[in-house]
Amino acid sequence: MTEGNFVDYVKMHVSSGKGGQGSAHLHREKYIEKGGPDGGDGGRGGHIIVRGNENLWTLLHLKFKRHARAGHGEHGSKSRSTGADGSDVYLDVPLGTVVKDTETDEVLFEITEANQETIVAKGGRGGLGNWHFKSSTNQTPRYAQPGEPLEEKNITLELKILADVGLVGFPNAGKSTLLSVITAAKPKIADYEFTTLKPNLGIVQYRDYQTFVMADIPGIIEGAAEGKGLGHYFLRHIERNSVLLFLIPADADDIRKQYDILLDELKRYNPEMLDKERMIAISKCDMLDEELQAELKQELDQTLPIDYVFISSVAQKGITTLKDKLWKILND
Repeated sequence: MTEGNFVDYVKMHVSSGKGGQGSAHLHREKYIEKGGPDGGDGGRGGHIIVRGNENLWTLLHLKFKRHARAGHGEHGSKSRSTGADGSDVYLDVPLGTVVKDTETDEVLFEITEANQETIVAKGGRGGLGNWHFKSSTNQTPRYAQPGEPLEEKNITLELKILADVGLVGFPNAGKSTLLSVITAAKPKIADYEFTTLKPNLGIVQYRDYQTFVMADIPGIIEGAAEGKGLGHYFLRHIERNSVLLFLIPADADDIRKQYDILLDELKRYNPEMLDKERMIAISKCDMLDEELQAELKQELDQTLPIDYVFISSVAQKGITTLKDKLWKILND
């Protein structure tokens, strides 16, 4: 999927259908003088339904669909005939989509399972026909219920990608390169910051034909939780990852400091992200000879609070070890 085709934020106006009016018809037939009330019920208005689709990865198909309108219920008719229900409208979305009320920013629900269906705008109930209201004291009611009105609202669809492992790091730390090496994904790679502007997903092939999903999250900068850079636009995609893999280049001035800054941004955005499993990958280690790597390892053993591994995506060093450690974390 090209970068421009990844859409993870869509605003829409949705409108359900109004219910059909009940009929106040009186039975008319030759040789039957007083047929009595036989007006049928009105049909239900159509719903607007959000449905999970595991084959979708983006909201691109809804990008230019600004309005969704369901069908209105038909009116009831004679012989107690019920009007037809209005046609429902289904909005298929990828798993991990959060639906919010645009006006209040309230989270209405989220779609996490395939074929999960949730009504976001309920169709109006059809009105009752006059035959419901007949009684011993009111044998010829000449009235019926009107249908209930439609429901309108503005909604926001926000995709938070679902992945087993999320890559977290500063711009140009080598996240896209790592993803391109251990998966079939082809993210944009260049020697300048903020090359990645949209999250990329890739499937990592492990031993015995087993797999897990890795997400390349665009680079985070200090102050992202306050909106610097693209702020929340990047951070929200990390919320749904099972394991956070911090990628820090070997030539960084202070590896522990970079890790602390990244961790602090996650904490300020959503403290619950600190409950996730974490691991550090020291990238670009092909720039270090064995002596320098040994010295750095001795230093990191004393300063880093979590497990780490040296890797080089270009030289294919440490990749198998990285996969083994991630698989163990995911399955423990």
